[in-house]
Amino acid sequence: MRVITNMLAPKEYESKNESGNILNIDMYDSKDKDYFAPMESLLAALASCACVDLVEMIKKRRKELIDLQVETIGKRREEHPKAYESIHMIFTATSNNLKENELLKLVELATGKYCSVSGTLNIKATYEVIIKTL
Repeated sequence: MRVITNMLAPKEYESKNESGNILNIDMYDSKDKDYFAPMESLLAALASCACVDLVEMIKKRRKELIDLQVETIGKRREEHPKAYESIHMIFTATSNNLKENELLKLVELATGKYCSVSGTLNIKATYEVIIKTL
């Protein structure tokens, strides 16, 4: 796996993967931002990585999944390096036949065992689950 990152401006970067897909990143203040910051990208990578495995496990159990959302909240250190000191994830699934305890067990597997991004981080994320029905 390889990604090439090029500077477009002192606070703007473009990363390209081997497939040619582009991820734009900037480090501007929130009022001037057009793209994700690197640390925001890390939270998005963690959530999407966990979701891929979670959705597959829900499908294997033949449970209905109408929608899935993950709110990922990272708290960073004040001193450098300003790494995350805690990450909390709130998984909200919309399903008419998935139970909260089932979802919690699957989230534990997805985030703790299968997610490569989670396994790469030096911090264990905490999580909670919410089930919505229609």
